[in-house]
Amino acid sequence: MNLTLQVWRQNHADTPGRFERYEAHDITPDMSFLEMLDVVNEGLITAGSEPIAFDHDCREGICGMCSMMINGVAHGPMKGTATCQLHMRSFRDGDEILIEPFRSLAFPVIKDLCVNRSALDRIVQAGGFISARTGSAPDGNAIPVPKYEADMAMDAAACIGCGACVAACPNGSASLFTAAKISHLGLLPQGQAERPRRAVRMVEQMDIEGFGSCMLYGECMEACPKEISIDFITRMNHDYLRASLSAGDPAR
Repeated sequence: MNLTLQVWRQNHADTPGRFERYEAHDITPDMSFLEMLDVVNEGLITAGSEPIAFDHDCREGICGMCSMMINGVAHGPMKGTATCQLHMRSFRDGDEILIEPFRSLAFPVIKDLCVNRSALDRIVQAGGFISARTGSAPDGNAIPVPKYEADMAMDAAACIGCGACVAACPNGSASLFTAAKISHLGLLPQGQAERPRRAVRMVEQMDIEGFGSCMLYGECMEACPKEISIDFITRMNHDYLRASLSAGDPAR
């Protein structure tokens, strides 16, 4: 396969960016999208040019680092797939592919296709934890958990924090990410102690970071590589409202 790439190049957040055209030759359908970029970068390095900067780590759809917009879609055309698991058989010979970083005020550009997503980390730091004793792990059957709630918690915990939900949302909201992080702890018995203040602190931190408001468009769920449901946003809103209306200050 021979492809034409239009790639966003930008030195850092304070400099203007632009699209640059590259040719990708002899690309096999079994290559991943990142492997295709590796081939392009090898050619650039050989020619003495600066390679394209892009985030990657596990390349197994687990870490969420491989975040980029491909033809205007977060992670590309395959539903429920991270960029590193997107294969070039999803494209046709001669295609022109537009590649750009995630666009959000809360995700400043570091370089080229790399953005700073530490705002998501700060949301988790605000309340994504539980009080638990140290020492050996308790027996798995010591605390009974209904299967439905256990399955829901696992579904929420599948979030890899890639930020695709933010990039896809017309308002740039991080509600799906925040809701997943709140719900996967709040559904389990061990997470009940901090449940009220967790919701308040994490939602307020999301607002501090400059993410937009959620209007339940559903684009976040469509773009999520783990197909996390927007039902978790409803659960987050319930927890936040209940905590905000409860007596005392649940954020303390």
